[in-house]
Amino acid sequence: MHERARLGSVPAHRAASSSAFPHFPAPSRSRRRGTSSSQSSVRPRPTYEVRERLVRWGVEANERLTGSTALVLLVLLAIEGVTVLRVHSLLTLHVFVGMLLIPPVLVKMSSTMWRFARYYVGSPEYRHKGPPPTALRVIGPFVIVLTLVLFTSGVLLLFTPTSWRGQLLQLHQASFIAWFIVMTVHVLAHLGDLARVSTKDWTRRTRGLVAGSRLRRLSITLSLLAGLALALLTVSRVGPWMHGA
Repeated sequence: MHERARLGSVPAHRAASSSAFPHFPAPSRSRRRGTSSSQSSVRPRPTYEVRERLVRWGVEANERLTGSTALVLLVLLAIEGVTVLRVHSLLTLHVFVGMLLIPPVLVKMSSTMWRFARYYVGSPEYRHKGPPPTALRVIGPFVIVLTLVLFTSGVLLLFTPTSWRGQLLQLHQASFIAWFIVMTVHVLAHLGDLARVSTKDWTRRTRGLVAGSRLRRLSITLSLLAGLALALLTVSRVGPWMHGA
């Protein structure tokens, strides 16, 4: 009777939380929820949120823009490479394609530098993607600097006085040799990515999977139109340049 009286005097909230077996302690709150106390203190991985941002406006969108622009550049650079083999007889085409390349090159450089910047400032989706291989991170700055030197010296050759042309031509030729070496490594390392993403924004089946495909296509198209306008405006300088004017 006394035992029943004591049990009856236990408060309801303590009775509900006590074990049905008096010799075993009642499970903790975390165990009743099906997780251990050590597991409950572990922060969940934000995989769903990160993947959602990757698919919509993060790394995947940047990767598509970079890949599509790279494919355009690869075609134009192949044509430019042919003109280098016979630059004296194909100088007009060499200058035309070189000027046409400038805006798409700037788009490609901007998208690449955007990825580097977002990664190093700690953007979650770019951190989740991870950095490029170490070798590509090492040669990346050389690719950018040599590209700027190559194109800048080529443009200046058309507009500077005749007395400067000897030094500028040497700089243009030397930067081309160094640029060709690092660019070959760069292109070979990215061939897999190029084949995987370069056409996704241009095919009906895959272009709608990542938001912003129309804007990315428009950016590349406008860069080509700007390059075409630049080429048409400057190609007339080839004749005076060849005659030393």
